[in-house]
Amino acid sequence: MAMQSFLSRLASHGIRCAFVGGCMALSTAQATPFLHCEVTYAGATQVVHAVPVADPYEVAPVDIAERFLFKVVMIATRGRLDHVLIYTYLQQEPRPVLLQQAKYFAPFKPRRQPVLLTGEQHIYGGPIERELIYRCWLGGIQP
Repeated sequence: MAMQSFLSRLASHGIRCAFVGGCMALSTAQATPFLHCEVTYAGATQVVHAVPVADPYEVAPVDIAERFLFKVVMIATRGRLDHVLIYTYLQQEPRPVLLQQAKYFAPFKPRRQPVLLTGEQHIYGGPIERELIYRCWLGGIQP
């Protein structure tokens, strides 16, 4: 369901996507930047997709097994990606605790295929050091 919603949002911008061998391929005359993240906790993997937004404060974090929150914010100006911010939180009372904030700034090199932006990240949190693993691919960057 989430994938359908994401693909619908991309289609509204004239973007057509297809999954090829676990990686996202993109074809469009005027691509919109996107991020495709695979987030794994306790052996279960969730896919998180992001496209540029006008207001970073309106981006809601994704719940990961009620243990972590994962949030991706992409900001673009005039169709050019300015920066990508990735936040990882540990869910606990009375409020979530920020474990990692990763920042990636322009310029981003245009590529025909999505490129691994983050490498594989291992984040640990909580009293028994629960492990969250993620990696994100950046695509749709135009010259």
